[in-house]
Amino acid sequence: MTLLRNNTSVGDTIANGTGGTHGAAAPRFLRAALGRPSIGMLVILLLMLVLFSALRPDTFLGTYNFRSIALSAAVIGVAAIGQTFVLATGGIDLSIGSVLVFGTVVSAKVMGAMGGMSAGWGAVGVGVLVCVVASAFWGLVNGLIITYLRVPALIATLGTLGMALGAAQIISNGLDIRTVPSVMTDTIGYQNIAGVPVLVVIALVVAAGAGLVLWHTIYGIRTKAIGSNPEGALRSGVPVRRHLISIYVVSGALAGVAGAMSLAQFSTTTIAGHTGDNLTTIAGAVLGGTSLFGGVATIFGTVIGILVPVTLQSGFVILGVEPFWQTFAVGAVLVAAVFIDQVRRGTQNRG
Repeated sequence: MTLLRNNTSVGDTIANGTGGTHGAAAPRFLRAALGRPSIGMLVILLLMLVLFSALRPDTFLGTYNFRSIALSAAVIGVAAIGQTFVLATGGIDLSIGSVLVFGTVVSAKVMGAMGGMSAGWGAVGVGVLVCVVASAFWGLVNGLIITYLRVPALIATLGTLGMALGAAQIISNGLDIRTVPSVMTDTIGYQNIAGVPVLVVIALVVAAGAGLVLWHTIYGIRTKAIGSNPEGALRSGVPVRRHLISIYVVSGALAGVAGAMSLAQFSTTTIAGHTGDNLTTIAGAVLGGTSLFGGVATIFGTVIGILVPVTLQSGFVILGVEPFWQTFAVGAVLVAAVFIDQVRRGTQNRG
């Protein structure tokens, strides 16, 4: 019963927590982090930077633009990390953008009731917690529907996409809420730590923690084992149903973290600004080396991969490309990512 490509059974993998390589965890982690998909995306990213810089050097090379790219990538990147965990199990989460919006709306409502723009850190703390919990709730709904009702993840999360967005619009009457405390925006949204935006630092901390969980804990090993062979994982003692529910809760919670970051960045909810996050997070994760078919995942790759669609969108804005072409481009990137994943899988199978 082989679930991992190093000829290690799920039982052995879960027993030792390192996929059967007791003393080689760190080198294996580095090899995975610097694998070909990630390096390939780095090359593509550099080519994009060179192209846009050549076309609009006066604007694209500006400090403001690079900061804007970094902030956008930080927010959507945290959500993409949640998507990476879901994809690692062989699932998919199309509701991430709507869940993020729902969390921000509920959070903004709560912070508004606690003093709004003049509120202090107490309101901010409560607001962030509410954002994460409210978003995690939808992750729990996704997990229960998928595991207990046996609805395919694609259909289940497509349904909650509409439900979460609709609920957010009902609560907000379809209007953005601008009651985010100024202290949240002025510090988390605008300040730097050693020259690095606070939001980027938060995203890097989340990415580092997620990488450690995925590669150095039983939880991460089980996540990939389920994606490789769920029936085999179940026979090896993995509580597959409970684990899958927790994965979707994690995805929802990270969407909530991204939502709180978005509130800090824009000082308002952005109900219409996250409709394409589901496609962007999937594209970024798959471009970075996470398999759309489960069993293979890399947080480092997701961090690099998410920069591709974000940089592409930024370049299109600077070039004055119409918004619908930007949406078209993200869709094309997603198709390319899936094609690359299929080619990669075919090559590995032949090898």
